[in-house]
Amino acid sequence: MTAMPSVFSFGEVLWDCLPRGLFLGGAPLNVAAHLARLGVKSAIVSAVGCDVLGDEAAARIAAYGVDTKYLARSKNLPTGSVGVKLDEEGVASYEIRGPVAWDEIPIPESLHADLAASQALVFGSLATRSAANLAALLSLLDSDWPMRVFDVNLRAPFYSLERVMALAGLADLVKCNEAEARELCGASENEQPDRLARRLADATDTGRVCITLGARGAVYLGPFGLQRAVAPRVKAVDTVGAGDAFLAAMVAGILKGEEDRGDFLMGCCRLGAYVAGCEGAVPEEKQARR
Repeated sequence: MTAMPSVFSFGEVLWDCLPRGLFLGGAPLNVAAHLARLGVKSAIVSAVGCDVLGDEAAARIAAYGVDTKYLARSKNLPTGSVGVKLDEEGVASYEIRGPVAWDEIPIPESLHADLAASQALVFGSLATRSAANLAALLSLLDSDWPMRVFDVNLRAPFYSLERVMALAGLADLVKCNEAEARELCGASENEQPDRLARRLADATDTGRVCITLGARGAVYLGPFGLQRAVAPRVKAVDTVGAGDAFLAAMVAGILKGEEDRGDFLMGCCRLGAYVAGCEGAVPEEKQARR
């Protein structure tokens, strides 16, 4: 009998159209894929189209070791895709197309039964651009989760601060980048990351808050206090998925009881930096490890 997934990841599955070709992505999928590589049984709750890109996505997701039981196939909408442009430092900007299959993610009754034995739900803000997905996600969050992980992805014009803050208030761990934290808190450019983390934790009543700082590393406010880490220096190829790999390492570390280790946050930064130095969100050159 196949082991039940420990972590379910809800949201978009799509193809990143980079200058060098097509790369499978979507933040929730990237997190699930890296969790699988880190030894955590994961599953994706999403949808792709009944098309060639959907076929290829399903095959690759299974090859990552991610459970595809709840990867639906839409007969009416195409597989998602995103145009990605990279600047000279490898930082990405996005053209997110729609409507696509992941805008309508079905939640079968059997999923609620499977969730009862899981350890965490990972979800983001982008998938809630559709009312159907927001309702589906709220029904999932209504379950008694050991840990709800909110990966903030503010992609204009697909969000409202009111909705994002409401979702953050339902989470046990909120992860965002520095610019997103400033927007959520209404903070100035002079606000230090340590203070930002405390403000966001207070505003959302969330027990764990992590703010990624790009090449400068990250700050993390959790049950063992405030932690800081500086990211390893790498030559960035593209930053697509680096934050997702970082989050996967964080979730895996928490589930494995490593949160109180002195190198906990550094391990997360290490995996994020490795992915930033590779092409695509889930590099194929070698298995990414903490």
